[in-house]
Amino acid sequence: MHLVTTAAAAEPATGTAGWAAHLVDVLGGPGAGLAIALENLFPPLPSEVILPLTGFAAGQGVISLVSALFWTTLGSVVGAAALYGIGRVIGRERMYAVWGRLPLVKVSDLEKTEAWFQRHGTKAVLLGRMVPIFRSLISVPAGVERMPLPVFLSLTAVGSLVWNSVLVLAGYWLGDQWDLVETYVGVVSKVVLGAAVVAVAGYLVVRLRGRGRHREARPRVRQDG
Repeated sequence: MHLVTTAAAAEPATGTAGWAAHLVDVLGGPGAGLAIALENLFPPLPSEVILPLTGFAAGQGVISLVSALFWTTLGSVVGAAALYGIGRVIGRERMYAVWGRLPLVKVSDLEKTEAWFQRHGTKAVLLGRMVPIFRSLISVPAGVERMPLPVFLSLTAVGSLVWNSVLVLAGYWLGDQWDLVETYVGVVSKVVLGAAVVAVAGYLVVRLRGRGRHREARPRVRQDG
């Protein structure tokens, strides 16, 4: 059975939806898992398209609902594990070396972030898997801080299962209107991204003002003659 991905059921959708639909058609559940693994590694691939589409495929009988949830969650864990590995390769020493060369930042800021992650890392990984954009990025600091791999994988699996279940089931229940999920989750993603941009901008403003005040406070050297 082939998956039809347009509301009009006339032709396969193009773009990300068409690509994901083709993977599911050809590979079944593992195809959905592969799509989600790649989505974790390349965040521009939207899970809000791939997961509801997978749910729609389950509703069409292309794959079973259990298979959809299993393979997409496994794909999430595999993708997150790859990013975790990248974080471990980078390591703390390289992170501090790179951070120290960046303008407008202080090593103390990184130390505070690291201390925060050491206290709240488990919650950050678990809940971060349910937040657009950060659901992929959270794996890197977990690797840098060398969170025990079994703990990381367990938290990632639970958080991913929750996120994937919501979107897959939404696509399953909405049927040929599965693309509505993308609309609503897309709004949330934009809000999260906007909040992150505002936070970074605010941080830079504070740093620039601090530098300006520091320069004004420097005593001027008096030159005689």
